[in-house]
Amino acid sequence: MQEFPTIRPRRLRMTPILRDLVAETAIKKQKLIQPHFVVEGTGQVQEIKTLPGICRNSVDELVKQIGRDLELGIRNHILFGLPEAKDENGSGVSGDNALVCRALSEVKKAFGKDVNLIPDLCLCAYTNSGHCGLVSPDGEILNDETNVLLARAAVDYARAGADMIAPSDMMDGRVRAILHALDGAGLTNTPIMSYAVKYASAFYGPFREAAHSAPSSGDRKSHQMDMRNAREAILEACQDAAEGADIIMVKPAMPYLDIIAELKNRVHQPLAAYQVSGEYACIAFAAKAGAADLQAVALESLTAITRAGAEIILSYFTRQLHAENWI
Repeated sequence: MQEFPTIRPRRLRMTPILRDLVAETAIKKQKLIQPHFVVEGTGQVQEIKTLPGICRNSVDELVKQIGRDLELGIRNHILFGLPEAKDENGSGVSGDNALVCRALSEVKKAFGKDVNLIPDLCLCAYTNSGHCGLVSPDGEILNDETNVLLARAAVDYARAGADMIAPSDMMDGRVRAILHALDGAGLTNTPIMSYAVKYASAFYGPFREAAHSAPSSGDRKSHQMDMRNAREAILEACQDAAEGADIIMVKPAMPYLDIIAELKNRVHQPLAAYQVSGEYACIAFAAKAGAADLQAVALESLTAITRAGAEIILSYFTRQLHAENWI
C-alpha cells in the first residue's frame, strides 16, 4: 500500500492567493524612509554616479522632489547636508543659516505636517577631516567635545522643522546629550532615532562619494563598530535605549541580519535598519549588467530585512518601490 505524507507544506504554496494568505512577512510602504542629499545653490539636480537614480538637490529642487514623493505616498524623508565650506570645527552643522536648517524650514513651509522630516546628525560632512567628530592635534576623535556640537545642532534642527533627530556619529553618550538639550529648549516632543549599532563597513563607499564625506586620512574604526562583534551591538543598543533613544537603528542591514534579529528580542523600542548605499548599488549595478532582476532582488533584500525584525527601513529603493507599485 502506498504511503502518503501526512504533512504537505506545499499545499499552502499552490496559488498566489494562498501564498499571500499565509505569508509571515510583509514590507509596509509607510515604514520606508527615503534618503535625500541637499547641496547649496539653486536649480541644482546632480546625478550621483555611484547611486543610479539618486540625485543631490539644492533646497528649491528638494522641495519639488519631496512634493513628487508625496504624490507617490512617501511621507518619511531623511536629509543629508553637503555644505560648500568645511572647517576643523564642523561649523556648518548648526546655526539658523545651516544648509540642513534651511532645507527643513523650506520643506516644512511647503508641506507642513504632511511630511516627516528626519535630519541626519553627524560632523563627517562638515569637518575638513571628514571624521564624525572633532579631531585633536594628535588625531584622536574627541568624544565629549563633539557631543556638545551635536546637541546644539539637534536643537537648531528641531526649531527649523525637524520631526525627529537621527544622530549617526557613534559618539558615546550623544543620545543623552541631545535629549537633555532638546528638553532644555522646550522641545520635549522631538523623538530621537539613534544609529545605535553602526558598523565600520565597506558598504558605505557610494554614500561617501555622494555626500563628499570620506575621511581625509585614517578610518572610523575608533568609534564605529567592529564587524566581528555582536555582543557589543547589544551593549550599544541598550545604552542608547537607556539614554532615551525612541528608535534604535542597525546599519548596514543585510550583512547584519543576525544583529537585527538579536536586537528584536532585546529592545522594546521600534527597530530600524538602513539598507545602505553599497547594498543598493550592488543590486542596481547588477541589474544594469543583466545579472539580476532589479525588482525581484530588491524585494527579496527588503523582505529579509523585515523578516529579521526591522520595522522601519531606510532605503534608496523607497521611491522606485512606490512609483512602480512593487508591493
